[in-house]
Amino acid sequence: MSGFEPTVHPWGEPSLRVTLMPRDTNAWGTIFGGVILSYIDLAGGVEARKHADRLFVTVAMREVIFHEPVFVGDLVSFYTQTARIGHTSITIKVLVETLRAREGGRRVKVTEAEVVYVAMDESRRPTPVLGEVGPTGARKSARARPGKSSEKAESRAKFADATRKVTVQRPKRAPARARRRSK
Repeated sequence: MSGFEPTVHPWGEPSLRVTLMPRDTNAWGTIFGGVILSYIDLAGGVEARKHADRLFVTVAMREVIFHEPVFVGDLVSFYTQTARIGHTSITIKVLVETLRAREGGRRVKVTEAEVVYVAMDESRRPTPVLGEVGPTGARKSARARPGKSSEKAESRAKFADATRKVTVQRPKRAPARARRRSK
C-alpha cells in the first residue's frame, strides 16, 4: 500500500477530486487561488443539488481561508457539508485537502470556505429550496420545521418582492449638440 491512496475522511467521500496541472500555476509555481475558488464553487454546487433538484446560483463565498499552497501534481479533494438550509438559500462548508505528490502522499488541509447558494426557478427568480411554500409562508415539504413562526418567511418574501421592483434610473443626458453649445 502506497502513502498516496486516500483513506476514510471524517466528512465522507469528496464531492470533487482533481489533480492540478502546470496551466493552473502562478508566477510562484503554486496553483492560482482563483482556480481553487472555482473548484470550491463546483463542489459546493454538487452538495446543494443533493438537497433539491434545482438550479442553484452562488451568491456569496464567506470565510475563504488559504492555509497552505497547492502544487502541480497534488491530488486535491473538496469535501462538503451542508451548514444551513434557509427558505431560498443553502449554505455549504467546503474543506479542501491535498495529497502531496512530492511528499509521498502526505495529507494537508489547504483551504476552507463557506459558500451560499440560492435556488432559482425557470424564470431565474429565487424559489424555495425544499418544496413549495403555502399561503402562510410555511413549507409544504416534510422537512419543514414545525412550530416555527412564518413571520420571518413573510418578511423575507416581502423584501424579495420589494427588491425585484427597484430599478435604477439613469439621468437623461442632453443631446450632443446641446452639450457643445453650453461650453
